[in-house]
Amino acid sequence: MTSEAASSTRTPSHDEAGPRLRIVLVDSHALLREGLKQLVGVHADFNVVGAFGCVQECLSGIRDISPDVVITDLIFPGPSGIELLAQIQRLSPMTRKLVLTEHRDENHVRAALSAGADGYVLKDCNSAELMLAIRTVAAGQQFLCKTVVGKVLSNYLARDNRSAFAAATQSITEREREVLTQIALGNSNKSIARELGVSPKTIEKHRSNLMRKLQLHNAAAITLYAITNGITSAEPLAVRGAVSHPPLRYGAMQSA
Repeated sequence: MTSEAASSTRTPSHDEAGPRLRIVLVDSHALLREGLKQLVGVHADFNVVGAFGCVQECLSGIRDISPDVVITDLIFPGPSGIELLAQIQRLSPMTRKLVLTEHRDENHVRAALSAGADGYVLKDCNSAELMLAIRTVAAGQQFLCKTVVGKVLSNYLARDNRSAFAAATQSITEREREVLTQIALGNSNKSIARELGVSPKTIEKHRSNLMRKLQLHNAAAITLYAITNGITSAEPLAVRGAVSHPPLRYGAMQSA
């Protein structure tokens, strides 16, 4: 389990494009780490500043690196990627966290989101989707790949306990439902406040109440809840626009 120095291979002609995103890669497979460094490093707005083979190495290095985005797998010898997500949330709260893994089951998805993941992408994605995911989470938004959203929906439809979900949904007020829908559609607290004609502080209170009542922890989890309970459709999330500003493509959701 070794860490590698971060050498970037970005295109020099894009220097004037602005500050580059400082990215850390965490994966137990050295070949994959090297491949990701090459794939990510060719983009002018990305700078791979660290690559680590295990959770302990990443946590030791992240204090000094303070990256913008950490891209991590979930399964490692020793502490898991779920533990890493939670520790990064504590040590470097401004760092955004993107999961890149082969694990597509709902338990892994929900555990990652609960631990603070801002995005979830599968390793069989193409490079364009990965770059979109990196830029989306770096911009303060959430990203779930289509396959993950589809998997969660499929699992939900196969359950026998949908009545429990319905009961939880019935506990929220009409205004809270409006706020939940707006969050699921990718709107920030400020834009929701403008839309509903109230203060951002009021929206934040509704948001806190929703998370408490439904036991949800972030905007991505709220979105999954809204989709699986029929409060909003996955379709608007699959057809929305560009990378750097709302609206967003695939499962990208803007956080407050």
